[in-house]
Amino acid sequence: MEYFLQQLINGVTLGAIYGLIAIGYTMVYGIIGMINFAHGEIFMIGAFVSLIAFLLMALVGITWIPLALLLVLLIAMVFTSVYGWTVERLAYRPLRGSFRLAPLISAIGMSIFLQNYVQILQGARVKPLQPVVEGGFNVMQRGDFIVSLSYLQIIIVTVTVVLMASFSLLIARTSLGRAQRACEQDRTMAALLGINVDRTISLTFVMGAALAAVAGLMFVLYYGVIDFYIGFLAGIKAFTAAVLGGIGSLPGAMLGGLLIGLIETFWSAYFTVEYKDVAAFSILVLVLIFRPTGLLGKPEIEKV
Repeated sequence: MEYFLQQLINGVTLGAIYGLIAIGYTMVYGIIGMINFAHGEIFMIGAFVSLIAFLLMALVGITWIPLALLLVLLIAMVFTSVYGWTVERLAYRPLRGSFRLAPLISAIGMSIFLQNYVQILQGARVKPLQPVVEGGFNVMQRGDFIVSLSYLQIIIVTVTVVLMASFSLLIARTSLGRAQRACEQDRTMAALLGINVDRTISLTFVMGAALAAVAGLMFVLYYGVIDFYIGFLAGIKAFTAAVLGGIGSLPGAMLGGLLIGLIETFWSAYFTVEYKDVAAFSILVLVLIFRPTGLLGKPEIEKV
């Protein structure tokens, strides 16, 4: 029971990180109906910017952890949002009226470019970060086995829940959210009604990139090491989470992220770790066979 509880805590934490990345996928798909395959690399850039920002904080003498975390988060979100805006401007906007495969191929090319761009700038070796947030609680103990809940895990889950609620309210209650939903239904009609479609789509990419920056910060804090390749692996997992939960649904993206995190963690704990990805993708295949729209997705209505 104690071992199960510990793995449950670890799985929820990992799933929260996947969920934050998956929201970026599902927001972009909800607006333009395309998958931004460069989003994983945006997450990776957010992790690198966070690491560099932590080094700068230490260099200028900012050692109070809450202030350092806040400043690093703001820096990472600003820089990563610029990259997200650039991806939309270069890889998507010029091809918006083209056939559907063109933006997809362009996004894959942008993903490869960003991955190699970071590899050239930062090198191929892993970059470590000393623990920033330490300490936690002992939930229970039986014999020598202690079930622990760290402060960092509490922060990751809390931040994820707050951001999930905030973005859901933003899309449901604000004028930007109404513009996004209008563009999702019919971009041409939205433009005729006075909505700036280009600005709405750009802001959606910026918001998704900002969430990826938060996920990148959480990742580097949680694991303590990053390299130029983490974006590909985490991006594939987050994309899987978005599809599993229902592409286009924010709650579905979070649910899918939690499920992928739990499947990976429990499979690694009770079976062989080499096949944890096989287990996650097998669950995805089963869900799509019996529920093609995902767990919380809605069937796409053909516009005539």
